[in-house]
Parts: sequence; structure tokens; C-alpha cells
Amino acid sequence: MQKIKVLFLDRDGTMIYDELGDYIRTVEQVRLIPNADVAIALAKRAGYKIVIVTNQAAIAKGIVTESRVQEINNFLQTMLAAKQATYDLCYYAPSHPSVPHPMYDQRKTWRKPDTGMVEEAVKDFAAQGCEVDKAHSFFIGDKQIDIECGSRAGLRPILVMTGYGEAEECRKKQTPPEFIAADLYDAVVNYVLAVTPTPNLA
Repeated sequence: MQKIKVLFLDRDGTMIYDELGDYIRTVEQVRLIPNADVAIALAKRAGYKIVIVTNQAAIAKGIVTESRVQEINNFLQTMLAAKQATYDLCYYAPSHPSVPHPMYDQRKTWRKPDTGMVEEAVKDFAAQGCEVDKAHSFFIGDKQIDIECGSRAGLRPILVMTGYGEAEECRKKQTPPEFIAADLYDAVVNYVLAVTPTPNLA
């Protein structure tokens, strides 16, 4: 089985601007954080697979539909394609503990900080004949739950200070990230690519 390196990326607040205190409801709200697409393109060029893992409780709350979330994710993929920065897999957690739902609760272990989405990606890659090399794979997000999820899953967690940038929450919960970056570009260029082996890009 081929070993692969993966960047697991939170979406809102890490790749695109978050509607702080609200939800991304339409494609018109999707705005890439500067150089996020460049960062992903560089990571892909260095051999990383890209996986989006995003909590979308707005589905369970009836604020947006699953089809709308899928539309937003597809729109994001189109934006990323312009820089050869497309993602390989994308997962969203539709449940929320405050809103019981018979269908969405089947995926309640997907909701970060639980590791269900990461585990699903590992299984899906395995079905393609690939084994995720967790020692050289990272989880990048702007919230404490991202750092906790990455740690629980055996990945290397990086906190970005875009979005909620919950450095203080990480300190309080004693879930320190391996690195704190200004944004996704900083995380990839100044840490991920600096500390892990990469192929010759010449």
C-alpha cells in the first residue's frame, strides 16, 4: 500500500473567511483568505493530498440544506482549480448535539473534535490503495476543536490565527498545537514544507 501525506484542512476561518457568529449560507459569501489557494497548490506540488473536514451544524439546525453545503463546497473547488489547488476529498459533519436528528446523528462522531471525518478519509484512501502517513500529515484549523481533533487522530495539529484563532482556548484546554501560524500560507510555507521531507521539485 502506497504511503501518502495529507493536509486535513478546516474550511471556514482557515481556507475561506468565516461569518463570525453566523454560517456560510450562499456561494456569494465564499471568499478565499489571501494566498490560501497558493498554499494548497504548494502543498500539492510537494506531494500532499488535501482533505477538507468541516462542521456544518447549520444543516441540522435547518439554516442550510445539505445540497447547499455541497454547492458551496463545489464552488470552492472551482475557485481552487484556478491555482491548481483542488482538494482530494471533502467531508462535512451535519449534526449538532442541541438538535437531535435521526439521519444526521448517524454521523455524530464526524463532528469535531471527534475524529470521524479523519477516520472516514483514512478508510477512503485505503480503498484507493493508499495509507495515510500520520507522522507526516497535518491538521490545520482556527479553533481549539480542530487542534483537539488533529491530536486525537494522531496527526500534527497547526493553529491558524485567521477566523477565530483560538490560541487562548487551546491553552485553557491544554491542547497545544505543534505550531501557531498567521494563516494557511504561513502554516504551509514556514512549517509544513520546512519540517517534512518533500520530493525534489526542480
